[in-house]
Amino acid sequence: MRNIYVEKDIKYDKLGPMVVENLKKRHFDAYYVQSSEDALKLALELISESDVVSWGGSMTITSIGLQKALTARGNPVIDRDTASSTEERVELMRKGLLCDTFISSVNAISEDGQIVNIDGNGNRVAAMIYGPKQVVVVAGMNKIAKDLDVAISKVRTETAPMRAQSFPGVKTPCAINGSCSDCTSVDSVCAYLSITRISRPAGKIKVILVGEDLGM
Repeated sequence: MRNIYVEKDIKYDKLGPMVVENLKKRHFDAYYVQSSEDALKLALELISESDVVSWGGSMTITSIGLQKALTARGNPVIDRDTASSTEERVELMRKGLLCDTFISSVNAISEDGQIVNIDGNGNRVAAMIYGPKQVVVVAGMNKIAKDLDVAISKVRTETAPMRAQSFPGVKTPCAINGSCSDCTSVDSVCAYLSITRISRPAGKIKVILVGEDLGM
């Protein structure tokens, strides 16, 4: 079993820097680190202590402890999970679009440096496209796909069903049977599909690739 992990580490350490260079060609600021601990340290360096920070749903940034670390050091945060009503939650999500730094993961990155996201409410992809002064992305190497077509297929047929199954009460076909049916359900987690080909303005989106499997 140990050899399997060693081989994965070697693959990630070779592939990660190549993807970083391709992201840079598309005007992303991009970095490759080997561990979650390194990713957390770098993310905190990229975010000013005075920045107002918000985020969308992300298992990755939660697993590395980024939200907790930002709150602990005193960054003002806009956290939708503090809302006491649906209306307040929506308002916090709207305010998050005008924060200084939006932190997130992504659903897939093609080897040539294109970012693919799929979203139910759209706040996460909206923030990636326009609004916050900067976006800091943390993504495990398991999010890398061979090309754009594979990335889109991955998020539709693998990521979306897993996301749907993680939400209580969702009744989409993929939540029930695990397979995408290209549904138009009101519960669909696939309302918005975005492809970020380049970062505009240059350097607005900062991508930290981590040599681990993180998130879905």
